[in-house]
Amino acid sequence: MEITDGKRSFSTRWRPVKSTPVATDCPLIVALHGGTYTSAYFDVPGYSLLDRAEALGIPILAIDRPGYGRSTPLAPADASHALNAELLDSAIGSFWREHGGASRGVVLIGHSIGGAIATAIAARQPVWPLLGLAISGVGIHTMPGDAEAWAGLPDTPTVDLPSALKVIKMFGATATYDRAAPEASRIADAPAPRRDLLDIVSVWPEQVLEIAAKVTVPVHYRQAAQDNLWIVNEAEIAGFAAAFKRAPRVDAALVPQAGHCIDFHRRGASFQLEQLAFAMGCAASAGIAGSLE
Repeated sequence: MEITDGKRSFSTRWRPVKSTPVATDCPLIVALHGGTYTSAYFDVPGYSLLDRAEALGIPILAIDRPGYGRSTPLAPADASHALNAELLDSAIGSFWREHGGASRGVVLIGHSIGGAIATAIAARQPVWPLLGLAISGVGIHTMPGDAEAWAGLPDTPTVDLPSALKVIKMFGATATYDRAAPEASRIADAPAPRRDLLDIVSVWPEQVLEIAAKVTVPVHYRQAAQDNLWIVNEAEIAGFAAAFKRAPRVDAALVPQAGHCIDFHRRGASFQLEQLAFAMGCAASAGIAGSLE
């Protein structure tokens, strides 16, 4: 399925609820993938957030960000996280108006760079009804040396990371995931716009505190204890959580025994169910608040 903001098209994976009507207090989930992955990140067989949401009767849309899948690419110099957020804000609004149906509102789920962009969308305080923000694989400080390493990437519009490097960066200790997981996840692999990778190690660390302070919806935040892309400890988790100064509540925690792509680890199923429970809770809270008005 493709959606449009009137100017650009976005390829997606859309799972509407088919068997029964959507309950009034059900959210519409919109999921944004990270760098070097397409929206298939959320639909890898055996690790699929889309399958789990559909089984629970929750409609879910995973969008290919600009330059991924069949979505309209941006010019290399323009492929910033800020412009990603602006365009996706508009596209989600168009989708909501056509397919929101009986859903109470939207909960954004974002992983890695998708988490940074989802946070930036929430900070824009969109006109469509945003109920909550669930992010993972993103923080305040990237690993030492990564900014220099990414800056040294080939000066090409896109960068294709070797599979062996992706396993090192995206997965934790081998005992934390099934042996088949890295190979299974490769259906979601994709070249990343070079600007996508540069912004997360340069622009994001400079702006994250300002961006997070503008978010006014509940936040669910999880970070893998064995993440190889971010500095991870309890102080970092607490610092990132504290940055969401205007959020009515923030649920932040480390996920033990997992690497950057938590979804593909043994903890992935429980992690995804936590995100879905958070989304359902946001919709229920909005329903209660609406009834009291």
